[in-house]
This record gives sequence, C-alpha cells and structure tokens, in this order.
Amino acid sequence: MAQGAVKKSKANAPKKPTASGPKRGARVIKPKKAVLVKQNQIKKKHSAGLSAMTEKALAERAGHLEMLRGGKKDGKKEDKAAGGKGNKSGK
Repeated sequence: MAQGAVKKSKANAPKKPTASGPKRGARVIKPKKAVLVKQNQIKKKHSAGLSAMTEKALAERAGHLEMLRGGKKDGKKEDKAAGGKGNKSGK
C-alpha cells in the first residue's frame, strides 16, 4: 500500500541583507521634570569632561600619534612659536 510520493522541500528564498553598520541602541525617554533635566545636563557635562581628560592623557602617553591632540608634537609647536624669536648672533 503505497502512501504517495515524498514531498520535496522548497528552496530557501534568499535572505534580505541586514542594515550595514552597528545595531541601534536602546531608546531613552528624556526627563520632563526640571530637576531631572538639570541633573541630566550636569551628568552630560561631567562625562564629556572626563572623556576629554582621558583622551588628553592618552595623547600625552602616545605622543607620536597625529590624530590625538595634546601630544608631544603639539608641545613642540607651541615652544617654537613662543621662544623662536631669540637672537642667534650672540651679541
């Protein structure tokens, strides 16, 4: 007693390419109360200052990287601009 032909599986359809780049992060609802808005502004200001200090410290350590500000090369340019007007004749 034959049951019939075996069903063939369908070929998988090509998948759509996903969006390039990083995934979008979680959404944050901005605060509406005045106290919370003020706290949010202060937090943003302090975190920006900390990241700027961190980048400056890294630039001082690396020194030879031109992409980072505050390295050794920046210091040499400032020294030349300030003290480059000296008299070399010795008189």
